[in-house]
Amino acid sequence: MKNLITALLVFACTLAQAQTPDKTLCFAHRDTCDLLLDFYSAAPGRGPCADSLRKPVVVHVFGGAFLAGRRNQPGDMPWYRELADRGYHVAAIDYRLGLKGLKLKPDLSAVGALMNAIQMAVDDLFAATNYLIDNAEALGIDPDRIIVSGSSAGAITALEAEWEICNRAEPAAVLPGWFNYAGILSFSGAILSLDGPIRFPQKPCPILLHHGTADKIVPYGRIDIFRKHFAGSDALAKKLEAVGANFQILRYSGNGHEIANLMRRNLPEELRFLEENVLKGVHRTMDATLSDGAIEKPDWGNLEFQNIYNGDVTLE
Repeated sequence: MKNLITALLVFACTLAQAQTPDKTLCFAHRDTCDLLLDFYSAAPGRGPCADSLRKPVVVHVFGGAFLAGRRNQPGDMPWYRELADRGYHVAAIDYRLGLKGLKLKPDLSAVGALMNAIQMAVDDLFAATNYLIDNAEALGIDPDRIIVSGSSAGAITALEAEWEICNRAEPAAVLPGWFNYAGILSFSGAILSLDGPIRFPQKPCPILLHHGTADKIVPYGRIDIFRKHFAGSDALAKKLEAVGANFQILRYSGNGHEIANLMRRNLPEELRFLEENVLKGVHRTMDATLSDGAIEKPDWGNLEFQNIYNGDVTLE
């Protein structure tokens, strides 16, 4: 019995260590807080860039409706380590929560507040990106292979950031002129435009979209209010196809917002996308509709906008 307890303790410690970041770094100072990133180093000799001194890095932006969440959410950390074990550095970043403490109504008054929160998060993502570029040599990063993944609010942030780069928007001017992300992994994301339909005057980087067709929090399709457009994955896929972008979309039939947490479940397809579409530049387009009854459907997956922003539920 004593040996069994010892073995279990050793296993628990090993598991906890495996999910602990290799280092935590401060990438920006804001008036209200310092912004940190947890860095998970790529396992040596692993993955498609095994022989390279500089590895690709996946920058992950957590979800939480721009009012909750954190970079070290327990459910996300095993995924970070799985990516690192397969040869990718991972940087899980902080960003400011622009809707924290606010109560919003599902009408026009909410659009400005949401846009402010999105832009705040994008600005923080750009700051993290610049930090990784500036410290690429010390961290062993290939600055041409900075990939962004995001869940829910984090996916909105990732897609909005790429859209701003492609449109040469003013906030993106903080990045080097040569820079674009190498790829985007979006789990239940969208792009919000306050000035007309979504356009891509410059072809975007490779993008992998995941979305539940019954998502009531982040639209799967598109919401139009005068010149304001909130375009989810279905609408974005049409735009990306029209410009000949290198993209894939996985549509989960009947699923809600729980698809925002699908990172670990879909790891094989993510790795294939990263290796082929992103690192090798293969133009492998895929549009698949999946029906998977085994995907867990937690209660929060069926929440609606008003449930979250009027205080009906508490997000952590």
